[in-house]
Amino acid sequence: MAASIIETCHVACSANRTPNVVSWGRGGTVAFGTCNSVALYDPQERRVVALLNGHKGRVNAVKWVHKKDNASERHVVSGGSDNRIILWEAQHGKFVQSVECKGHTGPVNAVDAVYLEDSKILIASSSSDSTVRLWLCSDNKEVECLHNVSFGSSFMMDVSLALLPGTGVPVLACGGDDSRVHLYVQESGQLQKAMSLQGHEDWVRGAKWACTGDELLLASCSQDSLIRVWRLCAKSGIDTHTEDDHTVIKMKEDVFEVKDRGMVSRFAVSLETVLAGHENWVYGVSWQPPVYDGGELQQPLILLSASMDKTMIIWAPEEGSGVWVEQVRVGEVGGNTLGFYGCQMSPDGSMILAHAFHGALHLWCKDQDKEGGWRPGVVISGHFNAVQDLSWDPEGEFVLSVGSDQTTRLFTPWRKQDSKRATWHEISRPQIHGYDMQCLAMVGRFQFVSGADEKVLRVFQAPRNFVENFASISGISKEKLLQSSGSASLPEGASTPALGLSNKAVFQGDLVPKTAEEEERFSSISDQYQESYFHPLSLTEPPPEDHLLQNTLWPEVQKLYGHGFEMFCLASDSAKTLVASACKASKAEHAAVLLWSTATWRQLQTLPYHTLTVTQLAFSPDAKFLLAVSRDRTWSLWRRKLPTPENPEPPFSLCAHTAKDTATHSRIIWSCDWSPDSKYFVTSSRDKKVIVWGPCVPEGSEEPAFPSEIKPCSSILDVGDSATAVAFCPSLCSDRSYLLAVGLECGQILLYRWRPGQEGVSGSDWISGGGTDTLQSHTLAVKRLRWRPRAGRAGLENGEMDGPSDTERKLEEKSSWVQLASAGADHSVKIFNVNKRTL
Repeated sequence: MAASIIETCHVACSANRTPNVVSWGRGGTVAFGTCNSVALYDPQERRVVALLNGHKGRVNAVKWVHKKDNASERHVVSGGSDNRIILWEAQHGKFVQSVECKGHTGPVNAVDAVYLEDSKILIASSSSDSTVRLWLCSDNKEVECLHNVSFGSSFMMDVSLALLPGTGVPVLACGGDDSRVHLYVQESGQLQKAMSLQGHEDWVRGAKWACTGDELLLASCSQDSLIRVWRLCAKSGIDTHTEDDHTVIKMKEDVFEVKDRGMVSRFAVSLETVLAGHENWVYGVSWQPPVYDGGELQQPLILLSASMDKTMIIWAPEEGSGVWVEQVRVGEVGGNTLGFYGCQMSPDGSMILAHAFHGALHLWCKDQDKEGGWRPGVVISGHFNAVQDLSWDPEGEFVLSVGSDQTTRLFTPWRKQDSKRATWHEISRPQIHGYDMQCLAMVGRFQFVSGADEKVLRVFQAPRNFVENFASISGISKEKLLQSSGSASLPEGASTPALGLSNKAVFQGDLVPKTAEEEERFSSISDQYQESYFHPLSLTEPPPEDHLLQNTLWPEVQKLYGHGFEMFCLASDSAKTLVASACKASKAEHAAVLLWSTATWRQLQTLPYHTLTVTQLAFSPDAKFLLAVSRDRTWSLWRRKLPTPENPEPPFSLCAHTAKDTATHSRIIWSCDWSPDSKYFVTSSRDKKVIVWGPCVPEGSEEPAFPSEIKPCSSILDVGDSATAVAFCPSLCSDRSYLLAVGLECGQILLYRWRPGQEGVSGSDWISGGGTDTLQSHTLAVKRLRWRPRAGRAGLENGEMDGPSDTERKLEEKSSWVQLASAGADHSVKIFNVNKRTL
């Protein structure tokens, strides 16, 4: 039932900051760990197609189990900080949890898996408990831990599995902090150490096998900035006489024996090549997947490596000499970022992907027009820490979010010329800060106020470059947008000084290059270090990460001082003339709400009532009331007096509140919101209760009600878990009932319809409308819920719909669909399409 009501439109998320967390499947799907989930991302459709929720801790390692015939995978394996390994299996087009491996006593940091000849799956895992384990998963969902190798005080950073050529014997390679690569083989039910490969001079960060016909190649990379490629081949008993021939120069070989089904095979390992080209720790290596050539699977000798020097290199042997050389180098220049943690290659080798310390995915595609050229591609992005707050713009065309990763991000739908679907993307990062972000409020079409873990509020305004790019990506006319943002005085963009926190505006004049004379005249110290890193871009598609970091900032236009502690919540009224703010407080003097005028940015009023932190603020849609809810378990309602000529700024006065003894809520009140007609408001609390209060405007009268009449209007709704977010839908349901969304601490979002005047019979005024299922829900607390201010789905109104029944379809779109945006502590921003007709 729930599936047809709520569909996931977009998930904005990023990869966890661990090296082995991204894997590109042969079917074209990229699997990566994001917080406690595994995201399945389709690079062609540019959207997350599924989230696999099962881990109770951060996902550190993800790996597709590749099939021998190179077909689309049916299994993906993941390991997490909850010490568990989960094997996911495709069933009827969806991935479900198939097997769970428990036994490690520390977080799992690397996994690999292969199919054995009898279709069982062998999984290798390495953990920070200094052990590597081998698990056997059989068809009947049973799992057995075959081997447990302890490395004493050493840690293994990566594990890789393969089958020895000509036999069904698994060989395991482990690379770790003892600077060696250890090889193990499984024979007669035991895991035997075959040898240790020496040569690296620092921790081995990655090891990957590739099978080339009757040989295996092993690539290992290390913090010594080098990559080593080793060759493992079967050794027949005949070629022993060349050992004594001193005229032949050969690489030193290490030989080991394997007993398999009564036969003894000998294998030799030699060093194939050492690749030097990176200037910092090499974190990841990855072989190009096998490709069909003349009906046979061939392993291309192409290796991809990713390093902390912010580059990826493609290596391959030269045709004539067979010497391994660098073919392509791509990467990021500048920006205050660390390098790459890992890399992957697409099944056909036409795209390469890296993931970075800040969770961003970096994608490059082979340039069709330019031989040997690569260009950055459009890829998903999102916060890499808890998302604290979000807001739609007044027109409902984009979503702004702030998070503990110290960034403010702007997401909007993008419709490519040739595609029917609009996909959501981050097109601007207005603020990159030095403090964790907490709250924001829109105060106009292209203006917002944000608060962080500091005492200052900051006001930002979109620069001209953003407005132009937003127009070209969203398909809205540029003239219309520039008109609404007062284009005459707009700066081109913004940049942050090297040691500053404030984004400074960059104007047209700042972008003009200086002449030689001017250079000489102004050659002071400050001129050697250019302040402006901003370069105007004209975008036809969403920008890649390095542009988001440098060229999409918004200038800061104002700072607001007045609070004594870190900012906690913000709200703006519907006319965008007022902003209310509150900060963290343990005493009444700090818990007051401050009111600011958006015209002058002066502080208008202080509203003291609460004794502890005000957790959320909300203005009524008609702007006549301000509601505050607090950690002290009470709410307060403030009424706006009508402005007079002597006092044009309308002061607010306390008109109703609950006290400790009359408060229905027994725990912290987390969230509140207003019904679209300003008659009722709702509060939600840690005590699992959701209550609607009112009426604030009595039936048939325009004047606001008296304080004494505001009381619970609904029966108390118990949602079964701490209710951390609540929101009223701005449009009513077909039967004139109100639609509410409630976000829970467990990450689920529930929908309810509420009909006033029905509370006589207990609970009959609440009608459940289902909720998000386990794969749609957040994995941690829902921090904020916001409905789109108008009906319909963003991105569909601007795009031309096909067919003659355009108007009918637009009307149908408006009447049946609404959109809900949610911010989660699991680092994700989700946008859901809710079908009101099926409620």
